[in-house]
Amino acid sequence: MDNYFMSNDNSFELYLGDTTELLTHMNLKCDMIFADPPYFLSRGYSLEINGKRKSFDKGQWDRVTSFENINSFNRNWLSSCRKVLKDSGTIWVSGTYHNIFSVATCLIELGFKVLNIIVWQKSDAKPTLSRNYFSFTTEYLVWARKSEKIRHYYNCDLMEQINGGVRMGDVWRIPFVSTWEMRQGQHPTQKPLRLLYRTILSSTHKGDVIIDPFAGSCTTGIAANLLGRRFVGIDSNKDFLDIGIKRKHEIEDEAVAEKMLKKMSEIPEEVMVMVNHVRPDLRKKMIETGICYLRAGDSNGSLLITPGFERLQYVLLHTNGENCQLFKLKSRGHFQIWTRETLQQYGFEPRSASYYVVLHFNANNPITMKKCPNLHEKKYTFKAKIRPLSDFLGIK
Repeated sequence: MDNYFMSNDNSFELYLGDTTELLTHMNLKCDMIFADPPYFLSRGYSLEINGKRKSFDKGQWDRVTSFENINSFNRNWLSSCRKVLKDSGTIWVSGTYHNIFSVATCLIELGFKVLNIIVWQKSDAKPTLSRNYFSFTTEYLVWARKSEKIRHYYNCDLMEQINGGVRMGDVWRIPFVSTWEMRQGQHPTQKPLRLLYRTILSSTHKGDVIIDPFAGSCTTGIAANLLGRRFVGIDSNKDFLDIGIKRKHEIEDEAVAEKMLKKMSEIPEEVMVMVNHVRPDLRKKMIETGICYLRAGDSNGSLLITPGFERLQYVLLHTNGENCQLFKLKSRGHFQIWTRETLQQYGFEPRSASYYVVLHFNANNPITMKKCPNLHEKKYTFKAKIRPLSDFLGIK
């Protein structure tokens, strides 16, 4: 079976043709499948919006059809997927109410065990044009394992770290596709890299093989390669696969790949860390009392709150990049404003301002960091900064 494309590093392989047929003849076993199949919601109509006519038709492959046809289609391609999935592997299938009930039913009929139904809530969803419905702001991901009895892999610890130390739920607020993801072209049903980032990290190991039977412009493949996984994609549309090849070439530039990985790991509602440079003696005193303070604004005492403060859940104390230690706040996004005199009552000797932001943290339970970025600064440039938790717990 001839492939359509193979990257130089052999980590990105594409096939052009019918998914069901190609999977049947594929001599490969994968650890995970991510499928974004037709939703069957296109009716071929368009509307005039602000003087411009906009088409809502994705293509013939997405045209509305009978429930019987949808079931038959889903049963066929899912059956082929089952043949290439390892016994311990899992499958993710995206959809809306147009197809997701059929997908879940077919999975169960074929012997899969449904693990979760994830609700992907688009944090930047546009209002639904029709005023006859609630606004459509979500899609769904069915996550299932191949075998009822053989256990699957789930990286619960990493998902908790991403979620600020608490169990991650089944409602994910992730924005839609951003412009930086479409520089090489656009697919009409393109998924955001941030969504694939989370699914891949949660259910695979580095080096695992991931198949996407409806690869489109290969978002799954780009996310997989950036995270050190091998990708095999199939699609019946040559133009979309060509976009995927351009995207693969784009991340062969290490600087681009690093920047894209960083963006992909960003979560608009991610838990944040207050990174505070303090003198060694002051750092010791803060840990003794469980109190971290920093100047509130400028030396005149004007208050300046940085965006992301409401998601603050950790504090990191360091002395110009040395002796870094991470602690969890007692209350998320909560702070107090104290005067210099109040801090003095706790044994501190603040000198630079009249008012201070005070954060209370659990000093007895330091958090283990997977890594620590370079926090060294030049003299006289010390300033407290808010950074995402992933900077200290890793993004892979």
